[in-house]
Amino acid sequence: MTIYFIFKFLHILGAIVILGTGTGIAFFMLMAHRSGDAAFIAATASIVVIADLLFTTSAVILQPFTGGFLMQMSSTATNEPWIVVSLILYAVAGLFWLPVVFMQIEMRNLARQAVADKAQLPPRYHVLFRRWFWFGFPGFGAVVAILWLMIARPSF
Repeated sequence: MTIYFIFKFLHILGAIVILGTGTGIAFFMLMAHRSGDAAFIAATASIVVIADLLFTTSAVILQPFTGGFLMQMSSTATNEPWIVVSLILYAVAGLFWLPVVFMQIEMRNLARQAVADKAQLPPRYHVLFRRWFWFGFPGFGAVVAILWLMIARPSF
């Protein structure tokens, strides 16, 4: 087992964690939202926030390092078109993911407050959920495109 193999394994594992956590979070938040049950939404959003901060954040931080080491070890130039596009897409994914984390925290807090007040979810929750939902498409799409670029390494 070589150092290159270890970094490649960690890089692929990071991609799996980002995609898997993102898919799981989207599914569970959508199902909780569809229930309309503020307590269920609050509980689900609480777990989602922890999962996003623990798993997604760790993988997002490690990906550039493992990718950078792989590029260095394989003598891949930073101006390779697929690398450049991947880095741009990584920034796009981050620009959509970071606000989503804060939206999830606020949706969790709003659902908790609705439970405490024995009230309906406020309009702000619904606005945030719609925004959260639509932010997922470019953010997740960018990550899927990066995965394809890593595998295909097109020359454009």
